[in-house]
Amino acid sequence: MIVLSAVTALALLALVTQAGIVVLQRSFPPQGRMIEVEGARLHVVDIGPRDAGLPIVMLHGASSNLEAMRRPLGDMLAGNHRVVLIDRPGHGWSTRARRQDSTPQIQARMIDEALGKLGIDRAIFVVHSWSGALGARLALDHASRVAGLVMLAPVTHPWRGGVGRYNEFIATPVIGPLLAYTITLPLGYFVTESGARNVFLPQTMPDRFVNESATPLLLRPREFIANAYDLVTLKEAVAAQAPRYGEVRAPVTIIAGAPDKTVKTDIHARPFAATVPNAKLIVLPDLGHMVQNAVPDLVKTEIETMIANIAPAQAAANFN
Repeated sequence: MIVLSAVTALALLALVTQAGIVVLQRSFPPQGRMIEVEGARLHVVDIGPRDAGLPIVMLHGASSNLEAMRRPLGDMLAGNHRVVLIDRPGHGWSTRARRQDSTPQIQARMIDEALGKLGIDRAIFVVHSWSGALGARLALDHASRVAGLVMLAPVTHPWRGGVGRYNEFIATPVIGPLLAYTITLPLGYFVTESGARNVFLPQTMPDRFVNESATPLLLRPREFIANAYDLVTLKEAVAAQAPRYGEVRAPVTIIAGAPDKTVKTDIHARPFAATVPNAKLIVLPDLGHMVQNAVPDLVKTEIETMIANIAPAQAAANFN
């Protein structure tokens, strides 16, 4: 009887999950175009003028999608710049063929291929959190594509501890999909907003952030599993690439907060800035993890300053 009750409960939860997926996808439809690359299908939103100099490519962190970078920062930049926002493989409306394609190295290759198909030879990359490791990998493996790198509360180095037991469970074969396709969406519906508020601390989360950033899309099973794989494989990935950071030649600006509890500045931003030859580090005493939301004007200014500095430097290099 107990086994039958458990099976019945799981079946009901699975039905609820499937219904929830339909509702979420109707509520937050794709806003851009799809680009096929090896091993993935990437959702790309391309806004702003096409003839405005260096494009700006924006890459979101874990547990989110491109909308987390679009409002307000991406829309602000699009007034004067071409802005390309990409759902990382497996996130938002992007898919990936293999859940195991979770590392910055693999995702950098996919994004580089997509930008080639968009006709973007060089760009300024603006990366947040998890994508700090991705931006670093792009600058290492695809250096000709990276004119400059602006990193917001970036992950760059290995840290003590893990990434949460629930991520480890979700990334476990059989058990992970069972949980993801039954309880994750119904349970996540009740905790998504409180979790997002914690990431903003010490800032206050904007009232409409969860819906405007399409954060509930994360609760879909295939994305929740992809996100878990990204997180549980990240520590080993940054440990492998960290010894190469001295090879980065692109100009780098890093903006982080001293009280950030999600990605600790002393473990990531400071060591990265100390290693990269051409790095500028800005650490603010009262800034949390959501840099692009808390200080968008500062980020915009730093991006535009970088672009202004790159143009004459490139002209001089071409002349010589």
